[in-house]
Amino acid sequence: MWRVLILALMTGVAAGGIAVSARAQTAQPAPKSAPNPKEAPKSAAPTAPTNGKSAAKPESKPAAPTAAVAGGAEPTLIGQFGTWGAYSATPNGKKVCFALAKPSSSKTNPPNRPRDPAYAFVSTRPAEKVNNEVSVMIGYALKPGSESTAEVGGAAYAMYTQGDGLWIKNAAEEERMVEAMRKSAELVVKGVSAKGTETTDTFSLKGLAQALDKIAQDCKR
Repeated sequence: MWRVLILALMTGVAAGGIAVSARAQTAQPAPKSAPNPKEAPKSAAPTAPTNGKSAAKPESKPAAPTAAVAGGAEPTLIGQFGTWGAYSATPNGKKVCFALAKPSSSKTNPPNRPRDPAYAFVSTRPAEKVNNEVSVMIGYALKPGSESTAEVGGAAYAMYTQGDGLWIKNAAEEERMVEAMRKSAELVVKGVSAKGTETTDTFSLKGLAQALDKIAQDCKR
């Protein structure tokens, strides 16, 4: 688990380039960047691309955790709220905070296809002026060029995909999505793997609002 968190942090810090070009293609303005998640350290979390936003590129096997820790990236759990953990770290002297959760249920079609654990992140990076960026590390290589969806609060949001990471495609919708996540019971993320397997991951949102309040408070420092 720690390796996953460390990767998420490091990915977020290095996210700028890939994310920017990716989201820039969708002509979105707001500036932001997001991290990457994964259980036994395997991938880094994504960062949303937009003119100012940066998205982290998910990799199948991430950089050594030792290097991340050496850079001060080892995350600290600052609060557990329902299914969501709130974490902070200071990789390379830059404060990063994020809320993270695993799905409460996961399904594949065809059924029982093997995959790595999925994680949902909401990240804040003050040095990059990134606040509450949503990303998902889905646990498998996504079909190249495919779009996934995240459903919450009765609305579906198109997600930009790269490697095994997802970011909201239209940055202008991100604030509305986060507000919906604060008030709703669950987030449903759908994707298609490079092999054509369809997946549905359901994340309980219990505790997310409190986790976001905690990281907002901690990342002011």
